[in-house]
Amino acid sequence: MVQPDAKSPLYNHPLPAIENWLKTMGCHQDSQQLNYWYIKKDHWEAEIVLETEGLNVSYLRAGADGSDIKRAFRYSLSRQDVEDAVFSGP
Repeated sequence: MVQPDAKSPLYNHPLPAIENWLKTMGCHQDSQQLNYWYIKKDHWEAEIVLETEGLNVSYLRAGADGSDIKRAFRYSLSRQDVEDAVFSGP
């Protein structure tokens, strides 16, 4: 599937393109809750939830006290901006 331009807002990307993008970034889709995605890197792991208004990210146990760090990204941001922010880690 051809991705829209990386500088294009995520709301211009059809859902299958967003799902394909997440897969190419190393994410795995939850088999029961299809809007939940997970990624594990060497120094962090995250849960990504595709919501109606945007993409919510929880970096699991990434806080100084072991709590989750939560971030939200609107679909009006470009795919490249979201990619740079989310996949650079907490």
